[in-house]
Amino acid sequence: MAAKLSPRAQSSLIWGLYVVGLLPAAWTFWLGASGELGADPVKTFERFLGLWTIRFLILTLAVTPLRDLDLFNGLRYRRALGLLAFYYAAMHLTTYWVLDQALDLSAVWADIVKRPFITFGMMAFTLLVPLAVTSNAASIRRLGSRWSTLHKLIYPAAALGALHYSMATKVLGVEQYIHIGLLVLLLAYRLVRPRVMEAKKARRKMAAVQR
Repeated sequence: MAAKLSPRAQSSLIWGLYVVGLLPAAWTFWLGASGELGADPVKTFERFLGLWTIRFLILTLAVTPLRDLDLFNGLRYRRALGLLAFYYAAMHLTTYWVLDQALDLSAVWADIVKRPFITFGMMAFTLLVPLAVTSNAASIRRLGSRWSTLHKLIYPAAALGALHYSMATKVLGVEQYIHIGLLVLLLAYRLVRPRVMEAKKARRKMAAVQR
């Protein structure tokens, strides 16, 4: 059995996860500022941030099935992973709005109306906002059972994010198919999870009887 970490060690690991998780954004921003992101650094940086949003959404959604299947209990890291997904989504949106569209609200609105993948992306981000705002102990205490219901918004947010990601890329490659496939698989798992948990419970009962 693995040794139980002290609260201080757990807190250090979580803060370390934030630092490591934000390093790709900081490094790529530095490359852009140094003129090393190619002919269109803004678009490159924007797409990079969107890609990491998807990656952290995948990691966040993977916590539950990995725990259910007794592969890895990362429950204590799920909040940090979810917030990292939100931070990358916020940076992705900010880069689009500030650097790409130069704070032109009319141009942004036109994009939302005319380009479906922008519409889906905005919808996904809107759903992530209340999740980020309530990702704290005070909100959990205040909302009670409603907190779990609210945080199920991550499922439509992830689905919309997958649509945005797939439609934003004109030619889908192996990397895109892997990311989209993982998102679909992790969302589909939620449909069969009750049966998985019932089977797990039945196995534990059988094991207890055989002892």
